[in-house]
Amino acid sequence: MALGAAAPLGLADTAWGAPARPTAPAPPSSTGSTAPARLTLPAPTGPHPVGMVPLHLRDTSRPDPIAGPGRFRELMATVWYPARSADSDAYPLAPWMTDGALRALLVDIGLPLDPSVVPLTAGHLGAPVHRTGHRLPVIVFSHGSGGHRGGHTVICQQLAAHGYAVVTVDHTHDCFTEFPDGTVATPDDRVPMFPRDYAADLRFLLDRVDDLAAGRNPDVDRRALPAGLLGGLDPDTVGAFGWSKGGTATALAMGADPRIRAGLAIDGPMIANPAPTADLDRPFMLMTAAWARATNPAAETFWSHLRGWRLDVQATGAIHTSYGDNMTLIPQAGKLLGMTEQQIQSQVGTLDPDHGIRIQQAYPLAFFDLHLRHRGRHLLDGPSAAFPEVVFHP
Repeated sequence: MALGAAAPLGLADTAWGAPARPTAPAPPSSTGSTAPARLTLPAPTGPHPVGMVPLHLRDTSRPDPIAGPGRFRELMATVWYPARSADSDAYPLAPWMTDGALRALLVDIGLPLDPSVVPLTAGHLGAPVHRTGHRLPVIVFSHGSGGHRGGHTVICQQLAAHGYAVVTVDHTHDCFTEFPDGTVATPDDRVPMFPRDYAADLRFLLDRVDDLAAGRNPDVDRRALPAGLLGGLDPDTVGAFGWSKGGTATALAMGADPRIRAGLAIDGPMIANPAPTADLDRPFMLMTAAWARATNPAAETFWSHLRGWRLDVQATGAIHTSYGDNMTLIPQAGKLLGMTEQQIQSQVGTLDPDHGIRIQQAYPLAFFDLHLRHRGRHLLDGPSAAFPEVVFHP
């Protein structure tokens, strides 16, 4: 099952709610007409500027099933981290997706958006790492089926701005990704990708975190890394989170790998073979919508195997695609494309987009602060007047 399939900006061919496809904004002309407006992402609220760097990784323990003899699984990853304030502005802001991967996404679903509207992130490409004498706690991230590692940038850069190193990965053959030589890989039906495959990618990613912590550069091309990254990560303080299939993979990886001290599944179906039913005595949190325990027996079964700290929250009005950058990008794209409010809500739910973004910035941060840094975050104690939409399920 391709659970939690993602399209660029979360928009699918048939999801407009009207038989006619919207027309694209007119492209810039040689006479100097105005260029399309660029979409934007909300700025993180943390005290640090954000840095980021892509990594090209190769897992020599897993042959690639379609690349040919002697070829191994290759992955693109990104490290987000707090950057040094004095230097960050000298480094360019990274786009939400690389141009090749974005164009492939847009072509795949026929979305009539000019690629030039892709938003910039808060991440300064290659900026030096902010070092305080303590190594950075680490969080790894897994995207949904048919998605990409940038789909939850709002959460990733929020965590980085508050002092975490967040390592995201594209699950090759079930994502849209671009390698340094310009090769673009798209979802490939010849290579079924299950939550267990995602979980294997996450565990491989943790090995690369160990490399970085030990001062070893894991990049296949040996590209220079930002100053302060080597030796700057704490491999003993690691969390993980994922959306949709990535949420299920997070549970599987945590059950198999004690390095993950805390896990967060954002609307993870928990449907897999094998299912994530190992007893976990480490903290785990669910943020649910379409795959809530009340209607999803697999999630309820998983919940029953959580022996340590656990929490299940749900944002009223949220649907599966409400969690992630969709919440802010789809309403903006909808305005460019002339979508009605009803059509936009069919993509992101009835939860107010601004409130939805604030929820995503607040609750994952509170969870990892509590369980990786042992900082009191009373937001998780119960319902909050600041977030009246968030319901706590016992």
